[in-house]
Amino acid sequence: MVFNSLQFVWFFLVVYALYRVLPHRGQNWLLLTASYYFYAAWDYRFLGLLVASTLVDYTCGLALGAIQVQRRRRAVMWVSIGFNVTLLGFFKYFNFFADNLHVVFGALGWRLDFVTVRVLLPVGISFYTFVTMSYVIDVYRRDIAPTRNLLDFAVFVAYFPHLVAGPILRATTLLPQIATPRRVTGPQIREGLWLIAWGFFQKIFVADNLAPLASRVFAPGAHETGINVLLGTYAFAFQIYGDFAGYSNIARGTSKLMGIELIENFRFPYLVLTPQEFWRHWHISLSTWLRDYLYIPLGGNRGPKWKTQRNLLITMLLGGLWHGAAWTFILWGLYQGLLLMLYRPFESAFAALRHRKGSQGATGAAFAETQRYRRFHLRASRFGGQVDAAGSAFAACIMFHLTCFGWLIFRAPSLRGLGVLSRSVFTHFAPATVDVTGLLVPLLLYSVPLLIVHALEARADDVLVVPRMPVVIRYTVYVATMYLIFLFGNFGGSEFIYFQF
Repeated sequence: MVFNSLQFVWFFLVVYALYRVLPHRGQNWLLLTASYYFYAAWDYRFLGLLVASTLVDYTCGLALGAIQVQRRRRAVMWVSIGFNVTLLGFFKYFNFFADNLHVVFGALGWRLDFVTVRVLLPVGISFYTFVTMSYVIDVYRRDIAPTRNLLDFAVFVAYFPHLVAGPILRATTLLPQIATPRRVTGPQIREGLWLIAWGFFQKIFVADNLAPLASRVFAPGAHETGINVLLGTYAFAFQIYGDFAGYSNIARGTSKLMGIELIENFRFPYLVLTPQEFWRHWHISLSTWLRDYLYIPLGGNRGPKWKTQRNLLITMLLGGLWHGAAWTFILWGLYQGLLLMLYRPFESAFAALRHRKGSQGATGAAFAETQRYRRFHLRASRFGGQVDAAGSAFAACIMFHLTCFGWLIFRAPSLRGLGVLSRSVFTHFAPATVDVTGLLVPLLLYSVPLLIVHALEARADDVLVVPRMPVVIRYTVYVATMYLIFLFGNFGGSEFIYFQF
């Protein structure tokens, strides 16, 4: 069951109608039943894995609350981590390692005759294992107390808006909202409806219409010129953003309608200046999870410079592997780690470039009363502001293209395909060969409306700026959004990209 399907629309309408009339405990039982049905609609055979993960980590949490001996508490934590990592590793990476084992033994001239088991990937396993692991680790660190209510914990793990593709929620954020009665407010309904509409716009209008453009360029055996590969990479950049941010917005919107707040997962990531900023604006729930449960435990930025770089590299390599069992994902993680290492010494300079404003010096203040100085200072401030704006725009443009090269690695069908695509971009770049009607015009048509709202949000530093605009402007945006969805939307019902991760 995908969000962009009539099946989900009817499912949510029924659930929501019952939810609004039930008392608090009845709402939680409804959410658990609905969440298990939502997950079983994909493949009921994997529902047992979700239940097993819930029971194991609920039990580990209770044990950590009862045990005081640190050595035994650490052992309980590792039981949870071991269970979840084994679960994730087997279902997500078994085929990858088996296939590569065949390649290695074949290169050595050894023939393997055993039959390789093909393991299916349960949808959402990358997300709910991280959710339950973070709960146990937080209890181990004594950041939170373990919950004794199995119903509340089961709802926390299986809550259907975030279950199969995030955001990756923390117990500190979600569990208290599940455990206490909820009241749906007018602003929550208004903001929730906008987030749902905007999420569908990002998915149906932007992502699903750009998908064929990206698929054409990245198809195995495709031979596009460099400029068309670049346009196809732009298409994928906006496709994956629209697809994943769209899912997150629909999840946040449906949850707001039920009085439960989910964390913001995307914050205009293509307008940043550095890789550090990018990961504070892209898939925020994953990047903060990796920071808190991997990077900092490895040592973070404590110690010598080389250790910080090592920690960044390990974190991003594992972050790349989390996205999928393929060498391109591992290489993408390595690339992101190297970008973070490269930009890290200049982070403060980029921060100053973004925030610097014209100011008077001590000498200037002495002459500030003269009209001549005022005119001079005004011109100088404007010039300085223009320089800063131009510098920020240039830095953002560079960062966007570095990000896009990362998406080229991410989307490439194989390492060999990546080599072909990269050579085309850097050695066969002929602007005269651009496919105007097949790539350029559709790319602009489906990305420019997104960028307009993107810019409004960034200018206000608020992803919910539209519902807070004056009534006339707000409803103009609402009507334009719905018009574009129904007139140009792709209603094929394709799955969200991150379901495969």
